[in-house]
Amino acid sequence: MNIAIWFVLIGSLLIMIGLRLSILQRFHLTPTLVYLAVGIALGPTVFGAFHFNPLKQAHFLEVLAEVAVLLSLFIAGMKMPVPFLWQEWKAPIRLAFVSMTISVALTAAFGYYVLGLPLGGAILLGAILAPTDPVLATEVQVRHVGDKDPLRFTLTSEAGMNDGSAFPFVMLGLALISTPASFELMGTWALKDVLWSTLAALFVGLVMGHVLAQVVQKQRILDSERPLLDDFLGLGLIGVVYGMCLALDAWGFLAVFVAAISLRQSELRQAGKNAPGDTADPLSVFPDPRGRPQPQLSPQVSDGSLIFKESLERVSELALVLLLGGMLFLDSWSFRAIGLALFLFLVVRPVSVFLGLLGSGTPLRLQMLVGWFGVRGIGSIYYLMFAIVFGLPEELSVELIHITLVVIVLSIIVHGLTVRPMILKWWS
Repeated sequence: MNIAIWFVLIGSLLIMIGLRLSILQRFHLTPTLVYLAVGIALGPTVFGAFHFNPLKQAHFLEVLAEVAVLLSLFIAGMKMPVPFLWQEWKAPIRLAFVSMTISVALTAAFGYYVLGLPLGGAILLGAILAPTDPVLATEVQVRHVGDKDPLRFTLTSEAGMNDGSAFPFVMLGLALISTPASFELMGTWALKDVLWSTLAALFVGLVMGHVLAQVVQKQRILDSERPLLDDFLGLGLIGVVYGMCLALDAWGFLAVFVAAISLRQSELRQAGKNAPGDTADPLSVFPDPRGRPQPQLSPQVSDGSLIFKESLERVSELALVLLLGGMLFLDSWSFRAIGLALFLFLVVRPVSVFLGLLGSGTPLRLQMLVGWFGVRGIGSIYYLMFAIVFGLPEELSVELIHITLVVIVLSIIVHGLTVRPMILKWWS
C-alpha cells in the first residue's frame, strides 16, 4: 500500500466515524471494532496488503503506544468528577492495586503451569495483560466532566491507576528472566519498584498539577486580557510530569493521571472560592496592578484542553488498531492464546474484582459489570514493546507477541459487541 492509499483509507475511516452512521449504532459497533476489521482485512490474515512486524518495529510501536496511553490517562484524569476522598475512591484504588496483584498472580500461574513459560516470563505475561485499558475502553469511560455514573467512574479511575500499578510486576518479570529469585532481589524490587516508584509518582503528580493551577490563576489575574493556550499547557504538564518521573525512576503513567486530577480539582476549588458573594476570596491578595476588576475564574485549562486531546486520542487509537490488524496471521490463533484469553475474561477478571472489592460495600450488580469490562488494549501493547526493547529474548518475545495480540483482539471483539447493550441495561 502506497502513501496515497493510506491517506484515502484513514480519511475515509475518520469521515465514517465522524458521521456516526446509523448502521454502527444498529449493530452496536464501536469505532475500535471498525478499525480492527479494516486492519485484519488489509493485513496478512486476509488480503496481505500490508504487514507490520512488531518485533522489528518494537521501539516505534512502544513510543506510539506510550503517547496514546499518556493522552488517554490525562483526559481520563481531567474528567474525574470527585476529589481525592477515600470514601469516593476506595473501590477503584482496591481494583487498581489489590485486584491488579491478584490478576497478575492468576495469569502468571496459568502461564507457568499450563503454557509452560519460565517463571519470569509468566509474571511478565501477567503484568502485560493485567491492566485494563484507558484508550480502547472509551464506551465505558467517564463521558464528560462531571459524569458521576458509578460504573463509568469506577472503570475509568481503575484504568487510570492500574496502568501505573502494573509496572512493578513488569520489572519483576524482567528481573526474574535473567536472575534467579532471591530475598535480595525481592527486597530491592519491593523498596525501589513498588514503594519508591509509586509514592514518587503520586507526589510528582499531585504537586505539579496543583502548581500549574496556581501559576495559571496568577497569570490570568495579572493579565486577564491575554488568552492562554490551554492545549499547550496541558501537553506541557504531561511532558514535565512524565519526564520528571523518568528521571526519578517513578511510574510516569500513574503520575500523569494523578496530575490531571490534581489540576482539575485545584481549578475547581479556585473557581468555587471566586464565586460571586464569596467574602473569603483568596484572589484578593493578588490585586490587579492596573486597577481592573478581577476576572471570574473557571477551570480553564482542564476544560479548554480536552477537545484537542480527545481528537489526538482518537487518531492514535485508529493508527494503533489498524497496525494491530496488520500484525496478525492466521497461525497467530493458537489454542494456547485463545485458552488464556478465555481464562482471563471468564475467571481472572471476575475473581480478581470480587476479591479486590470484598467488604468494600460495592453493590453486587456493579461488581459484576466491572468484572466483565476488563478491556485489554494499548496499555498491554506498550508493556510488551517495553519488555522487547528492554532486552527480552527473541523466542520468548515471539511467544508473548502472539498471545498478547490474540487476547487484545478478542477483548476488542467480545467487549466491543457487549458494551452498549450492557450499558443500556445498566441505565435502565
